[in-house]
Amino acid sequence: MLADIAKQIAQDVSGAVERAKADAPINSTQFQTLLQSALRKCNVVTREEFDAQSAVLMRTREKLEALEKQVAALEDAIHQQATSND
Repeated sequence: MLADIAKQIAQDVSGAVERAKADAPINSTQFQTLLQSALRKCNVVTREEFDAQSAVLMRTREKLEALEKQVAALEDAIHQQATSND
C-alpha cells in the first residue's frame, strides 16, 4: 500500500515538475504545492485531520461505553423486577 502511494506521488510530482520546467524553474513553494496536490490525489489526510477524527472517535467510544452500561443496568433492573414478581 505504501509502495503504491509512493509510486503515485512520484509519478504525479515528476510529471508536474517536467511540465513546470518547460515554463520556468521550480522554487520550493511551487514544489511544496505540487507535492501537496499529489498527496491529495492519494487520499492522504493531514496530521491535524487525523488527530481531529481520532478525538471524535474517542468521544464516540466513551458515549458508546456509557450507553452499554446504561443498557446493562436497565436489563438488570428488568431481570430483578421479573424475578421479584415470581
